[in-house]
Amino acid sequence: MAGAPEDVHPQKAFGWASTDSSGILSPFNFSRRATGEQDVTFKVLYCGVCHSDLHFIKNEWGNASYPAVPGHEIVGVVTEVGSKVQNFKVGDKVGVGCMVGACHSCDSCGKHLENYCPKVLLTYGSTYYDGTPTYGGYSDIMVVDENFAVRIPENMELDATAPLLCAGITVYSPLKYFELDKPGLHVGVVGLGGLGHMAVKFAKAFGAKVTVISTSPNKKEEAVNRLGADFFLVSRDPQQLQAAVGTMDGIIDTVSAAHPLLPLIALLKTHGKLVMVGAPDRPLELPIFPLLMGRKIVAGSCIGGMKETQEMIDFAAKHDIKADIEVIPVDYVNTAMERLLKADVRYRFVIDIANTMKAE
Repeated sequence: MAGAPEDVHPQKAFGWASTDSSGILSPFNFSRRATGEQDVTFKVLYCGVCHSDLHFIKNEWGNASYPAVPGHEIVGVVTEVGSKVQNFKVGDKVGVGCMVGACHSCDSCGKHLENYCPKVLLTYGSTYYDGTPTYGGYSDIMVVDENFAVRIPENMELDATAPLLCAGITVYSPLKYFELDKPGLHVGVVGLGGLGHMAVKFAKAFGAKVTVISTSPNKKEEAVNRLGADFFLVSRDPQQLQAAVGTMDGIIDTVSAAHPLLPLIALLKTHGKLVMVGAPDRPLELPIFPLLMGRKIVAGSCIGGMKETQEMIDFAAKHDIKADIEVIPVDYVNTAMERLLKADVRYRFVIDIANTMKAE
C-alpha cells in the first residue's frame, strides 16, 4: 500500500482515557483522522508511562482537558502512508514523542527547535488543526504528520526504546546544548528515576565522569554497579556535599519535587551550569549571590526538536543505550500510576499495547 486512499473517513481507535481529575484510566473508543497526504499511520506496539502523564490526567498543572488519552513515548510499525510522505514506508519502525505539530514559520521552528514553538501541538491535550483534541499513545493506532515521527533503527528493542522519546531526549538535549557532552567533564545527575537513569547513560556515553546525587543512600549500588555512575552523593549528608564543593562542570537536575538549589549550586565549578529538566509544581527558592561568585548558570530545558530527537535515537542505537523498563499490560496502568507516585519503578513502565489492549 504505497499511498493513503482518497476517502476522508475517520479511523476507529481504541485506548485508555481519564475522564476527570481523579486520574483513573478506563477503556475509551474514539476516532483518529484519516491518513492525510503527509501523514503516517502506525500500529502502536509500546508506550512508555511518563510522570507527565500522571501530572496531566490529575490536572496538577491546571491544563488538562478530558477525556484525556495520555502517552508520549510511542513506538510502533507503519501501516499506511500518505501520498506525499517521503521518509517512511509501510513496515517501518517508527516513534512519536511529546509533540505532533508546530507552526514551521517562527524563529524556533527555523532552527529545528519545534519544541519551543509558541504554537507547538502536544501529542495529547492540544487541539489539532482540524479542531479535534490530540490523543496520546495509550491507544492502538496513531496518525501523525511525518515531520513529527522518528525512524527507529532495526537493531533497537522497541519496548526499551519507547522511553527515549521523552526521557531520553529530555536529558540528551541539555547535555549537548550546554556542552556537557565532552569527554572528561564531571557531570552531576540529581534524581535516579526515569530521567535520571537516562542522563547517567548518555553522559557516560559522551565520556563524562558522572556523579549521581540522591536523597536515597540505598540507590548507591544501583547507580554505580548497574548504571555505571562513577560516584554517588547523598544530598542529605553535609560531609559528602562539602567534599564535592566546586567539582562539577554541570548538573542535570531531574527532580520534580520541591528541593533546595543552594547545595547544588555549591557543587559547581566556576562557569558551572545547573540545568533543570524536572518540573516542580511550585516555585523553588533561587539564591543569587552564589551565582555571582563564579559566574554560574541556572537554566531550563524541555525535550528537543525533531532533528535532534532523531540524532538522539541514532546515537542511542550506536551506543546500545536503552531504558531500564518494566513492561506491563494495559489493565495494570492504574496500579502503575499509583506506584509511579511512590517512585516504585526501575525506571520506566512501558505498556505492551499490541498484546494487551483489546477493543471493547
